[in-house]
Amino acid sequence: MDVKDPFVATMLFSFFIAIGVIIGGAIIGGIAAFLVGDAPLTRIFRLANSLKIWAIVAAIGGTFDTFYNLEKGLFNGETKFLVKQLLLIISATGGAQTGALIISWLTQENL
Repeated sequence: MDVKDPFVATMLFSFFIAIGVIIGGAIIGGIAAFLVGDAPLTRIFRLANSLKIWAIVAAIGGTFDTFYNLEKGLFNGETKFLVKQLLLIISATGGAQTGALIISWLTQENL
């Protein structure tokens, strides 16, 4: 796997963007929970789990390009686009799950 390949770089970016969305969003939400008198660690854990889908959307770009490429792969028989988009979605999903797991470790809550 060559890191100089633009697709591999895009996969790594999507993975780490998803982690960043989960961890950053949960921690900032925990600060807000502290300011309003809520339990911050419990809120951080709950936010991490509820932000997963948004982390995936943010990591894959949040546009319809992914769906367009999936459509091109399915209906036009261009499997290269289909495989690439599925790998990007899996990478973003793995990043979101990894971010939620890190938050679970930090808050000592159970997934």
